[in-house]
Amino acid sequence: MVIGWAGQSAFFPFLSVSASFPRSARGQKLPVRVRQEEEQQGETDTILSAAALCVGVGSFADPDDLPGLAHFLEHMVFMGSLKYPDENGFDAFLKKHGGSDNASTDCERTVFQFDVQRKYFKEALDRWAQFFIHPLMIRDAIDREVEAVDSEYQLARPSDANRKEMLFGSLARPGHPMGKFFWGNAETLKHDPKRNNIDTHARLREFWLHYYSAHYMTLVVQSKETLDTLEKWVTEIFSNIPNNGLPKPNFGHLTDPFDTPAFNKLYRVVPIRKVHALTITWALPPQQQHYRVKPLHYISWLVGHEGKGSILSFLRKKCWALALFGGNGETGFEQNSTYSVFSISITLTDEGYEHFNEVAHTVFQYLKMLQQLGPDKRIFEEIQKIEDNEFHYQEQTDPVEYVENMCENMQLYPLPDFLTGDQLLFEYKPEIITDALNQLIPQKANLVLLSAANEGKCDLREKWFGTHYSIEDIEKTWADLWNSDFELNPDLHLPAENKYIATDFALKPFDCPETEYPVKIVDTTQGCLWYKKDNKFKIPKAYIRFHLISPLIQKSASNVVLFDIFVNILTHNLAEPAYEADVAQLEYKLVAGEHGLIVRVKGFNHKLPLLFQLIIDYLADFDSTPAVFGMITEQLKKTYFNILIKPETLAKDVRLLILEYSRWSMIDKYQALLQGFTIEALLNFVKEFKSQLFVEGLVQGNFTSKESMDFLKYVVDKLDFKPLEKEIPVQFRVVELPGAHHLCKVKALNKGDANSEVTVYYQSGARSLKEYTLMELLVMHMEEPCFDFLRTKQTLGYHVYPTCRNTSGILGFSVTVGTQATKFNSEVVDKKIEEFLSSFEERMENLTEDAFHTQVVALIKLKECEDTHLGEEVDRNWNEVATQQYLFDRLAHEIQALKSFSKVDLVNWFKSHRGNGSKIVSVHVVGYGKYETEDEDPSATCEPSNSSYDEVAQLTYLPTSPLLADATIPITDIRAFTSTLNLLPYHKIVK
Repeated sequence: MVIGWAGQSAFFPFLSVSASFPRSARGQKLPVRVRQEEEQQGETDTILSAAALCVGVGSFADPDDLPGLAHFLEHMVFMGSLKYPDENGFDAFLKKHGGSDNASTDCERTVFQFDVQRKYFKEALDRWAQFFIHPLMIRDAIDREVEAVDSEYQLARPSDANRKEMLFGSLARPGHPMGKFFWGNAETLKHDPKRNNIDTHARLREFWLHYYSAHYMTLVVQSKETLDTLEKWVTEIFSNIPNNGLPKPNFGHLTDPFDTPAFNKLYRVVPIRKVHALTITWALPPQQQHYRVKPLHYISWLVGHEGKGSILSFLRKKCWALALFGGNGETGFEQNSTYSVFSISITLTDEGYEHFNEVAHTVFQYLKMLQQLGPDKRIFEEIQKIEDNEFHYQEQTDPVEYVENMCENMQLYPLPDFLTGDQLLFEYKPEIITDALNQLIPQKANLVLLSAANEGKCDLREKWFGTHYSIEDIEKTWADLWNSDFELNPDLHLPAENKYIATDFALKPFDCPETEYPVKIVDTTQGCLWYKKDNKFKIPKAYIRFHLISPLIQKSASNVVLFDIFVNILTHNLAEPAYEADVAQLEYKLVAGEHGLIVRVKGFNHKLPLLFQLIIDYLADFDSTPAVFGMITEQLKKTYFNILIKPETLAKDVRLLILEYSRWSMIDKYQALLQGFTIEALLNFVKEFKSQLFVEGLVQGNFTSKESMDFLKYVVDKLDFKPLEKEIPVQFRVVELPGAHHLCKVKALNKGDANSEVTVYYQSGARSLKEYTLMELLVMHMEEPCFDFLRTKQTLGYHVYPTCRNTSGILGFSVTVGTQATKFNSEVVDKKIEEFLSSFEERMENLTEDAFHTQVVALIKLKECEDTHLGEEVDRNWNEVATQQYLFDRLAHEIQALKSFSKVDLVNWFKSHRGNGSKIVSVHVVGYGKYETEDEDPSATCEPSNSSYDEVAQLTYLPTSPLLADATIPITDIRAFTSTLNLLPYHKIVK
């Protein structure tokens, strides 16, 4: 099958290959999908090769006495094989050759994937195949890796989405696998087995032998080799995967798992975040077999519509709701062989929470209307047309994402539909849609009401995530109404015909010379425009981005908040009129940037100008009602709160507050918001904001230069603003850290959350592009040993990574570990990071020339990787425009720099950032647990719970313990600390 783009021959020939695997007399086969790129004349070998393998078994197969075993096995197969015994060998091999890997466990499937430079693809395949041929899974590795699984679980615990899923699973009838604890943790995989004399090691191997069998694995490989070569490699390498011939686990007989008295109730749940949300859920029979009709896709299209006549349009006018998501997410949790979920989740306002029954009633009225009208062929064909357009003109995806998706498709669809089964609507069968629609009745719905206001009213507790909840019958008045033949709502109706669906897919002619990089085609005192006509991807799509820069935003914390309110209300005002464009695959996003409003629009160029003009019209005529203003400010308070209670986002806020001198932190913004604002203050701010601007834009794709100029002209004419009096830098001044190791240790703001975040940052300074590239190379060398030392061997946490930092043009690097206060003190983790860096210094000194050269080549190859789609090229170009650096050929300069480095350069560079005089700051966000001094009370619980609004309004600085007292200088007031420091000059990395 061939997919082509307009005006271009096929971009990928596809061929299905079955490579046979002789195991026994039965000669079972592992289905293989081989994807070959079209070789283009003179093209460099720059797309990474990728592979993915899906095992047709997942957490449903967990034994009752070892919850989380399938997930644990997914971790363990990475830990060395008989042929390649090094524990971190595969990761080390990939990192050395510019690759990456990952894996995930779902209810009925487990997926493994990796990518790597083409030159090393065959060797990588051989190493990777050993996961499925003969993994070692040694006892010592088991004891350590269980800590990584436990950390992953601890990180997941404060997530409301995970908590809601776990609670939902617990509603299944006894004996159904949805009631199992899929994550696994130290308790289920280590402590309980010891108490019960269960040999986890033996059971892991038994599980692997039983379930990791070739006859229900699917494999996809993608590379620029010939198909014959790829087939030969696959046959040769994967033929030794065992095939036990046992029937694939099947759970299809466990039907109607939620047809229980516990389901059709109201569940009140206390969330971690500040949020009000109502989720209405139905459990339908499995819908996978109806993939050619996709009934749930059709229904979700209508339920989730935001235009006139929709549920959300009605609820927004009432100021009861901010957002609505409806449908089936197609994850194993939402769709498997035993049921399919259809859920509608509505983010409520404070008032909406008080009227949640009316909100639910509106949903039921809309569904009753759909049931009475029956399926509408016009709407089905409109959805079909939009999906067809998107599929026909789709851009190439990242190879590793593509193979991952395809290997799962091979488990779900017959051969002819591997490529299209998850995307296209093939047949209009109204009876199938009607059947699904008729099940969405109030009597079969489960209601979950999430709100911090439920605290104190919820006496039940979910076992694994500790979620507090209560169960109630639906209030009698409403239950009686929903059991009756209730009236329809006259404000609800089907959407009108969509005027944004593209019909012209012609490629535009060039009206100016072709260029490799964007060129400035307009330059005035009011703004400038960068433009590049697409000459590579040749698709009828385009990207439009504008940055409306204003010095007003950063003048005070209050202004930053008013700007956030403004952008949120503007987005709210646009939601209904722009929704049709959104569903017709025209995407838009308004971003409240640090120094201006960023407008991003993309999609089929035919109707894109209509959407862009609509956004600018609403910006020019901005207004707000007091009700909407109140609703959005209340929601923004929740948003700020939810950012601050996450250890990783608080750690970033603290680090940038230390480094960027005039920056208003999230705490500053939150405090300002708690003081309160008036709608008059907002309208005055917006008026002033629009009166004086500098507008910088980039248009790239299928537009002529003349058409592109019209976009800037439309902004300038419509907003009618004055030029800025002086140019403003779109960056902050950065403080020069003293030559010492400082430590800023603050308490996490989410009461009872065990998660801590430790980041050790090394400041380098205002550096050149060459030095930036050297830092990138250093971090690339650091990645695998950092992971191996801090996560695999020391088991400090699940998230462990080094990063190259460019903070407003000032260079640095950092090492971050996400850990738990129930396991480690943050200062112990800090010392372990220092221990790692010391061992890494020794490792660098002993680095061979070959190893150095290999890593240089890997980084060069990564930088030479051609963009897989137009959006990647646009993102890179836009970053140059938004930061006003304009070095569009940055990659070429970096590649040139890499070719000039020696091993001595790298070693000296690293050593120059170590020892006396190094500019280091450690940021610790400290969780709640027995390893942190103030929580030594053995009765103290470590359950994530609700902090109040006031409790997160300020930082609580913690003292340094004797462990680091001699080695670090404490920061106990960030503003006082930074006020004494020198400011580095504004700097851009362009030379």
